Amino acid sequence: MILQLAVGALVSAVNIGIHALVTVVAVAIARSAGLRKVDRPRLHLMGVMVATAAVLEVAHALEILVWAWTYDIVQAAAAPDGDLLYFAFVNFTTLGYGDITPVREWRLIGPLTAMNGVLLFGWSAAILFEVLRKTLDHVGLIGDDLIP
Repeated sequence: MILQLAVGALVSAVNIGIHALVTVVAVAIARSAGLRKVDRPRLHLMGVMVATAAVLEVAHALEILVWAWTYDIVQAAAAPDGDLLYFAFVNFTTLGYGDITPVREWRLIGPLTAMNGVLLFGWSAAILFEVLRKTLDHVGLIGDDLIP
């Protein structure tokens, strides 16, 4: 059990580092976009939000790949390589189909992956909200002005 917790903590820490780096990139994108004078504030808002969400999606995909790679290294599940990526997605997103299960020695790996995914999805939601708030302030679309 200690090995499972240690591996889960290490992979979670790596993914938190990835997410911190991506947060810096997302904030930089939003800040650089926020410095521009815009003629079409709604289009600008859409562009900033799409770019931010896309960067965060790439981060989550990379984080899931890190979990799948870890599953392969520790032989956490009796599944072909392609299924380990699926297994990681199911755990990270807390979908939990249960059609692939970890071997007995690694049964905590799923909940540890899910815990990491929930934390990072919440973090992403906070980033998106803050970018939205700052962009709305910048372009002057607040309250009823956002919806025609």
